[in-house]
Amino acid sequence: MKIGIPKEGLGETRVAASPDVVKKFVGLGFSVTVEKNAGVYSSFSNDDYKKAGASISKDNAGALKNADVVLKINCPTTSGVQSELSLLKKGTMLIAGIGALSKKKDLLALAKAGVTTFDMELMPRITRAQSMDIISSQSNLAGYKAVLDAASEYGSVFPMMMTAAGTIAPARAFIMGVGVAGLQAIATAKRLGAIVSATDVRPATKEQIESLGAKFLEIDAEMEKDAQTESGHAKQMPPEYFKKQKQIVSEHIKKQDIVITTALIPGRPAPVLVTEDMVKSMKSGSVVVDLAVGAGGNCPISEQGKIVEKYGVKIIGFDNFPGRLPRDSSNLFATNLFNFITPHINNETNKLDINWEDETITGTCITHKGKVIHPMLLASKP
Repeated sequence: MKIGIPKEGLGETRVAASPDVVKKFVGLGFSVTVEKNAGVYSSFSNDDYKKAGASISKDNAGALKNADVVLKINCPTTSGVQSELSLLKKGTMLIAGIGALSKKKDLLALAKAGVTTFDMELMPRITRAQSMDIISSQSNLAGYKAVLDAASEYGSVFPMMMTAAGTIAPARAFIMGVGVAGLQAIATAKRLGAIVSATDVRPATKEQIESLGAKFLEIDAEMEKDAQTESGHAKQMPPEYFKKQKQIVSEHIKKQDIVITTALIPGRPAPVLVTEDMVKSMKSGSVVVDLAVGAGGNCPISEQGKIVEKYGVKIIGFDNFPGRLPRDSSNLFATNLFNFITPHINNETNKLDINWEDETITGTCITHKGKVIHPMLLASKP
């Protein structure tokens, strides 16, 4: 079977397969074609891929046209004169971070083209699937990088320093939303010496926050009892909760130097957590990092791909935090995909033999045989 790995579009620094993972696929009997310079931003050269056993194509058509399996970071382009989707043959297996919950047009185009699509962002939260979970691997790096970006823009140091000229007080960091990214942000800020506090609607996060040495800011214990879905995601909270959250956070945020927001709700716009009035109340020189800017933002002032300064506060809205650490994020993403594929390889034929009853398959397969098949997406069909 042939695996194709194209170069990602403008602004994406990651690549869906590292040379190490390509070598593993080749060792399993797959033929792998990588588009020229696909890994250049991740510090993977064409020679690295050649040494791993891949062939190099001069363009994306060479990587996509004859592929049985296509690995990508993002959803392929589905419109235009020569879209990536138009290059895929019927029956191709596409494995990528599609973001299907917010891409109805692309979803229908994939189905119409007869592509069997697996959206890795929909990987079920089960123990066996942890090594396949791109959300976790990429969010972990995003949380780490968010703190480093905040530190680079913050005009003071993070840890307390006692010097002959006087004592420097430690920075105060507040993390809003404690999923994988939030937990890593807490740990990183603590390692840098900040005094850290955090909040999340899910009560189960309190113990996690405190285990990392941070303080948990509770909003409403009663309303938070039922704030988590079966898959572990945060639920949409009622208006009265956000009203109370605004009051408590408004007082807390005045004392903070660094605020990092990570709150996302799958398939919905990101909730507003840091209002413009809250930003106004913050100390001059403070920094806000909005990790949810790509989904509308947790702060209405943040702008995607930019650092905005308003009321003396810097608001960082980079749109691809994992892509700011492209080598590590590509390595982890590639390993996630490899771990997803390998349980379905027939050792006798060296071909994919998909177990269509496997939870990781039913949880991620969104289009098959010309139809949208994922239960979460069927309601999105016109």
